[in-house]
Amino acid sequence: QVQLVESGGGLVQAGGSLRLSCAVSGSIFKINTMGWYRQAPGKQRELVAAITIGGSTNYADSMRGRFTISRDNAKNTVYLQMNSLKPEDTAVYYCYANGGRRGLDYWGKGTLVTVSS
Repeated sequence: QVQLVESGGGLVQAGGSLRLSCAVSGSIFKINTMGWYRQAPGKQRELVAAITIGGSTNYADSMRGRFTISRDNAKNTVYLQMNSLKPEDTAVYYCYANGGRRGLDYWGKGTLVTVSS
């Protein structure tokens, strides 16, 4: 059983910061790309950021410059530092991990981030 457990979500005022963590555990053989998606009520799920095992990153335009993704391969953990948060960032944030081949993706259950104005 492969499990991804997110933590760090919560309520924050506009302009504040949060740090999300996602730890992968279980019988996963290898992990390649890890990252974060988010979904707000009534909207499609969208990419937030991704990071390869070698450290190459990809950000959605609206998050670039405010959010920073990082990972600790020894701990099988990916992080998302979220700064200058806006009410529009309110969403459930989901982490994912690719298991080393195409289509082998694992997902967490999500953590809610609420940004008040």
